[in-house]
This record gives sequence, structure tokens and C-alpha cells, in this order.
Amino acid sequence: MTIRVGVLGYGNLGRGVECALQQNPDMELVAVFTRRDPKTVSILTPGVSVYSVDDAMKMKDQIDVMIICGGSAKDLPEQTPQFVQYFNVVDSFDTHAAIPEHFERVDQAAKASGKIGMISIGWDPGMFSLNRLYASTILPEGQDYTFWGKGVSQGHSDAIRRIEGVIDARQYTIPVEQSLEAVRNGENPELSARQKHTRECFVVAQEGADLARIEHEIVTMPNYFADYDTTVHFISAEELKANHSGIPHGGFVIRTGTTGWNKENKHIIEYRLKLDSNPEFTSSVLVAYARATYRLNQEGQCGCKTAFDVAPAYLSAKTPEELHKNLL
Repeated sequence: MTIRVGVLGYGNLGRGVECALQQNPDMELVAVFTRRDPKTVSILTPGVSVYSVDDAMKMKDQIDVMIICGGSAKDLPEQTPQFVQYFNVVDSFDTHAAIPEHFERVDQAAKASGKIGMISIGWDPGMFSLNRLYASTILPEGQDYTFWGKGVSQGHSDAIRRIEGVIDARQYTIPVEQSLEAVRNGENPELSARQKHTRECFVVAQEGADLARIEHEIVTMPNYFADYDTTVHFISAEELKANHSGIPHGGFVIRTGTTGWNKENKHIIEYRLKLDSNPEFTSSVLVAYARATYRLNQEGQCGCKTAFDVAPAYLSAKTPEELHKNLL
């Protein structure tokens, strides 16, 4: 059976989901929903229509999983609990500190509707979360380290663009190289958020905007910039397009630990991602978890789920026999 997928929001992430779906023949794009005028949105998939977000509920019987491609700052806290009342949904909510609260709101709505709300899916949270879990269970005596970048954070860039007077922005997360090397050397340093990463922002502001106010709102923003050394550059739209149009990212999850009766042997587990396109990779993870979301709901499950709740086989289009033969 082909899994019917809807996409809510058609920015970088939504377009990435559309591209990922064509690489998954057991899934098909049924519709794209937008807050813009649908007539102004042109998509890549022939024969698929774009609708107003207000019309989404009318298609609840035609969509098996809705992938919600909004931003974590403003969109997903409202959209995911709202749309899980009608659809199985998957989102990429990435404000780590607010995940427990988001989980509770989605879980309540999903259990009431009998649907599944798969939240915080991507590479962090998501793939990195899984690797932190696997590594910490294998090496229970040890320490976790996560480094992001250098790369463009979609969520942080989106948060800047929501500030009054900002036209466009890109935010780079940059690991502190000295701290990264200390971890790789097995030194087990105690690192604050500020010691692990710096943040660099390139902002296009409206003419006449209060630049000092915009900079202050950025560097003091809770959960995004307040805990980091943050540099803000105001540049032209032309410079942003010429030098910052790509959306690369990546990072490292490292677990250091010991084994042996006297903890005499040391081990380091490292998982690395190097991504040309942050949104396209994130979209590919969302699509894999959309498959799992559908399968879990078909089994009768409901409520809010995360990457921790999904057995790996549910992500794959391959049969159990194929997985055992080719990957195990």
C-alpha cells in the first residue's frame, strides 16, 4: 500500500520533503498546504495541487501522514497540536528545552483523536538523540558531548527573521575547536554551552530599522542566543545572497567512557554528519519517520512519539527478510 503524504508549509523544509518523497516509491505526495496564496506557490511534483492551509481539514480522509514544515519558534507549538486532531503528523520541533512541554500538548491532542504525533524529528533532535542514547547505554560510565556546525541553523535563522525590522538572516553555529579536540583526546573537559560553540549572525535589516534594538533582541533571546558568545553582522541583501545562500550544516556526537573492573580501558564513540543541505537532510529524516508513524498508527497506537519510541525496522521500506539478509 502506498502511504499518502501531505506537506504543510512549502519553504526549504517543505521542498526538501517533496524531493525526498520521490526517492521513496512506497510513499506519494498528495497535497501541499500553504498560508500564502496557493496560486503563487509552484511545486516540483506534476499533478499535485497546492491548497490553502484553511482547506487542510477537508482532506483528512485522503492523507495518511501530514508532515508539518513550520518553524519551532512560533509555528509548531500551535500547528502540531492543532493538526494532530485530524491527521497523523510529523514535525521537526528543535527547541530542546521546550520539548517536554511540546510533547505533553501534542500527546493530549493525539490521544484524544487516536492519531500519532511524531515530534522533534531531524538530525538534532533526532539522529543525534539516538546516538546519544545508544552510546550512553553501551558506555554507562562516561560523558556525552554534542557539537554542531559549522553550519546554518534553520531554527535560529528563522527566530531572527521573526524579529521586527529584519528582512532576512542566516545564523552559523561554530564549534570551539579547542574544546572539540580536548574531547577527542579523551580529556573529558567540563564544558559550558558558551565554551562549546559560538554563534555568528548575518542580518539584512529594513531601511531605517533600529539596529541596536535588533542586535540586543538577538543576543538576549532565551534558548537560542543568550547562553552563547554571539556576533551580529548587518549586511545587504545582495551580500547575503552572494555569500550565504547555501544551507550547510553538520556536527558530532561523542561519548567517552570506560570499561573493565577498575575502569582501566577507555573508549570513544563518535558519530558525525557533514551536510550540504540542512533542510534536505532533515526532510529525508522526516519522510522516514512518516513511514514509521503510519505503521504505528495502523497497529492501533496513538499519542505523541519521538525517535526513541520507533524501532529501526519501522523506518525502512525493506521487508524484515531483506533487512536481515542485507543489513544485519
